[in-house]
Amino acid sequence: MADIKNYLKEREKRERNQNNYKEKILKHKLSTLYRILLVAAVLIAIVVLVYMQYERHIYTGYDTISSVSREKASGAIDLRLQDSVLTYSKDGAHCTDAKGNVTWNQTYEIQDIMIAVCQDVVAIAGYNGRSIYLGNTEEQLGEITTTMPIRDFAVSATGYVTAVLTDSDVTWVNTYNSKGENIYSGQTHMSNSGYPEAVSLSPNGELLAVSYVYVDAGVVKTNVAFYNFGPVGNNQSDYMVSVYTYSDSLVPILHFMDNETMFAVGDSRLMFYKGAQKPVSEKEYLFDEKVLSVFYNEKYVGLVFTSDKADSKYRMDVYNVKTEKTGSFYFDLEYNDIFFGEDNFTVYNETECMVMTFAGVEKYNGNFTKSVNMMIPINSAYKYLLVTDNSIDTIQLK
Repeated sequence: MADIKNYLKEREKRERNQNNYKEKILKHKLSTLYRILLVAAVLIAIVVLVYMQYERHIYTGYDTISSVSREKASGAIDLRLQDSVLTYSKDGAHCTDAKGNVTWNQTYEIQDIMIAVCQDVVAIAGYNGRSIYLGNTEEQLGEITTTMPIRDFAVSATGYVTAVLTDSDVTWVNTYNSKGENIYSGQTHMSNSGYPEAVSLSPNGELLAVSYVYVDAGVVKTNVAFYNFGPVGNNQSDYMVSVYTYSDSLVPILHFMDNETMFAVGDSRLMFYKGAQKPVSEKEYLFDEKVLSVFYNEKYVGLVFTSDKADSKYRMDVYNVKTEKTGSFYFDLEYNDIFFGEDNFTVYNETECMVMTFAGVEKYNGNFTKSVNMMIPINSAYKYLLVTDNSIDTIQLK
């Protein structure tokens, strides 16, 4: 009997010791977890603090990090081509990278120059001319020759070109690849389909959008038609996959933001379309004000109006690629150009610029030390290229 009692006491003692051991392990684990959570909380607080300081920081000037010289002929015009500079005139065009190196040079004689850009690809032609010159930031891509005078055109990032060509009472909408091969031809008449007012190609060159203006029973109307040059379009008459009609409205601006999102600007509305195969009308915004300017990139589109507030001159309504309105922003600066960053936009002219976030914070408002032809954002926070007549300067706001 005593042996059983001793056994039970020993077992109870072992169980208490085992429970105490488990409690110590649990306390140690909890202590370690608490320390990890405390460190994580401190790190998160530091990140939030740094981010808040970054968001609230106001820049008052800039440092010139580097500068390379360049030569620009009198009368030539500079155009942003991603992070490179396209310089063109009546006698020719050339592309220069950020280091001042000329990557290609094209000679021609064009009196009335027209330019189309998609990402890093540019197309150059003359109104009523019959040649279209193609290039990107690295090289020349070729030349397209048409059999009829050119009235308008669009280019894709893959080198496809759609040209509006005129031939007496018939207008042709022809699409070519970069080798100059005609892959699509369509003719229009004012009496039925209307006159092509604007054209745009998706970056991959698979979708084409055309706005046709025509008169129906004395009313001006516009058809926005979509064509698909891929397998889906092969099963449709004339490759047309969808069309939308707008009464009492002109639609002079079309642009694909990506391969499945396009916006159109009419005289009374902004329209968004979605779809990589058969674009559909996604959303419309109506307005009764005159649009002064339209600026865009692959993520945002901004419409500039005269301000509806007494203390500012301009208002820009910004919309994102999801077709949502990001906000309305007010400024007084006379602008030559406006471009968008990840979370901000920049307004500038030859002598000054302003940078504002989509939260409405004015990050910078100041003067340039040189007369600036063009400002190019670099993939770094508040770092830019300033293109002047004789230099390309890399600056960092401070």
